[in-house]
Amino acid sequence: MGSYIGRRSLHSVFSLIGLIILVFFLARLTGDPTNLFLPIDASVEARQDFAERHGFNDPLVVQFFRFLEGLVQGDFGESIRQRRPALEVVLEAFPTTLKLALLAMTTVISLAVFVGALAAYRPGGWFDRLSSMLSLSGASAPDFWVAIMAILLFSVALGWLPTSGTGTPWHWVLPVAILVIRPFGLLVQVVRGAMITALSSAYVKTARAKGVRERVVVFVHALRNAMLPVITVAGDQAISIVNGAVVVETIFGFPGIGKLMIDSVLQRDFAVVQAAVFVTAIVIFLMNILIDIAYAMLDPRIRHN
Repeated sequence: MGSYIGRRSLHSVFSLIGLIILVFFLARLTGDPTNLFLPIDASVEARQDFAERHGFNDPLVVQFFRFLEGLVQGDFGESIRQRRPALEVVLEAFPTTLKLALLAMTTVISLAVFVGALAAYRPGGWFDRLSSMLSLSGASAPDFWVAIMAILLFSVALGWLPTSGTGTPWHWVLPVAILVIRPFGLLVQVVRGAMITALSSAYVKTARAKGVRERVVVFVHALRNAMLPVITVAGDQAISIVNGAVVVETIFGFPGIGKLMIDSVLQRDFAVVQAAVFVTAIVIFLMNILIDIAYAMLDPRIRHN
């Protein structure tokens, strides 16, 4: 297992380097920050001084190698907008995104496993049909549209929940709910299909013949063996939740890394964009490794290989 994790980590390093290089050059295609940060009537001398101080007048190749030199030292440069280290700005915003993603993913897995297992217990029953209809609707709904409709209904029309911010637990209800809807819809269908197969297996019939309680048969014997495909999809959805936080944080005004990234792109704060992509990519690579470890814990055949 240790050698496998080492190989995956090495592959992730190469992928990370390629991603950082790509982001560096794509960010420069958005334009010159000098035109955005200085007034229209700024003098030529002021523009040259601004570009000189931030290194924007150097050739792109020179900027790139200077960026790589700083990257090796863990220095992504200084945020033009906030005038402090870019990595510090990103690490300050990231806990909010991480908390939002963890709350959403915990809710998704708990609800999807419970609903999917109950739906598989009696395929074709009323609960199965109802859960399938709701889950397919949720999986098809675009996050940004659902978020806007939720604000109009629960915040503007009914006045039950705040429209934005993070001041109280009520501020988290809508953002978490929006992030839950799509992954919940997909995971319910995966759990249902895997559980139907597991419940028809010989070991489940043997457990029932021995008089094992039905609740233990469903949620212990069958569910454990149905979790491998669920973990695969859950891992993908966890990554999509981190990415989807960009939309949700922007709509609900959450001070997380998603909103920070959007603001930095619009303001051409290249250093913050690069640092935000780097931190997000590190988290995604770590999540992929954790998924592989979870595979090995659930299936001894994978662990021994």
